[in-house]
Amino acid sequence: MDLHEPNELRLEAYDNSRIYKERTKAFHDKKIRHKDLKAGDKALLFNSKLRLFPGKLKSRWSGPFKIKEVLPYGAVTLLGKDRTEFTVNGQRVKRYMENESTKVGSSLHLIDPALA
Repeated sequence: MDLHEPNELRLEAYDNSRIYKERTKAFHDKKIRHKDLKAGDKALLFNSKLRLFPGKLKSRWSGPFKIKEVLPYGAVTLLGKDRTEFTVNGQRVKRYMENESTKVGSSLHLIDPALA
């Protein structure tokens, strides 16, 4: 056995580990959806604690909250209704579309095709 062989094996293991980490990071980053959130926008916050028995029709999104600041690396500072601020991961936030309106009281009449 050569004296340099263990060092070469160790360096090769380091290189393989680095390559694995780079590929894993690239795969992870590819799955992340980038959101263009800005300060002053309104956002909904995903409540992950409702996973156990959430109720049939209970929404997991709470809010709307006002975005105070968008921090680097995806963190977002939100303002609550009582002006308390808290920081959350940006992946738990989605933009609140308040200008989208739906007609209240609109109805759709369905006809049974067997009777027509």
